[in-house]
Amino acid sequence: MPAIDLDRTDLLLLAELQRAGRQTNAELAERVHLSPSACLRRVQRLEREGVIAGYRAEVDPERLGLGLQAFVRVQLARHDAEAIAAFAAFVNDWEEVVACHALTGDMDYLVHVVVRDLDHFSRFLLDRLLNQAGVADVNSSFVLRTVKAFRGLAVGR
Repeated sequence: MPAIDLDRTDLLLLAELQRAGRQTNAELAERVHLSPSACLRRVQRLEREGVIAGYRAEVDPERLGLGLQAFVRVQLARHDAEAIAAFAAFVNDWEEVVACHALTGDMDYLVHVVVRDLDHFSRFLLDRLLNQAGVADVNSSFVLRTVKAFRGLAVGR
């Protein structure tokens, strides 16, 4: 999908909604110096155009008992369309996987995994990733601490 033209006000709206998505339309309008009706029209256009893809709560994994995060680099045993589709289907079904990216280089995928503990990770790795998904090799790195968490995309800053 091609990028759409966004003006300075659109970019301010996007930055503000990423910073505080639950603010009222009136609060948002004041922050970006628009009337509430003009603000609402612009936000609705950004939603309709697919620039705003959705709204969701930011959840603290540790408060849910999910204290271990890992990045797993995966190399598939086969690279035909069927093997790639099967891997993608598995990954999309696993709740432990919060993101998965196809890569260039010596590994095929980078999988972000969030689990309770090392035992949970071990079961995920052995029972799912290595046993079910047509994986030839994995290389795991555990998150010691997060230096900068995702806080939204840079929108014209």
